[in-house]
Amino acid sequence: MSELVTRVAENVGIESATAEKAVGMILGFLQREAAEGPVARMIEAIPGAPELVAQYNGEGSNGGGLLGGLMSAIGGGGVMALGQQLMSQGLGMGEITSLAKETIAFAKEKAGDEVVDEVVASVPGLSQFV
Repeated sequence: MSELVTRVAENVGIESATAEKAVGMILGFLQREAAEGPVARMIEAIPGAPELVAQYNGEGSNGGGLLGGLMSAIGGGGVMALGQQLMSQGLGMGEITSLAKETIAFAKEKAGDEVVDEVVASVPGLSQFV
């Protein structure tokens, strides 16, 4: 996973710790919201992704924080809720868009275009950000 985190940190211009958390949040969001089969294949294809999702996803744990709890309570909130969570980490819209594009590009390198395209297509509104 360090390869993806390093790439995101360098290309987006954010600290590694922030990149790690943001990537974990994005992958966790995809795991919750995307079509189950394709997203499982995608996450398994990215080295370290299952562990990162487990660490930052917040699902089924007490670590989701107030915002995570509120979003779970109202049904997840989709792409906009993810954007709000990333903004709460100090990221701007430009950084979030770059972060999403880098994460998806890396996922395509590891899992293949077809699998990742299925994941993106299965999440309403996601395609406009990646």
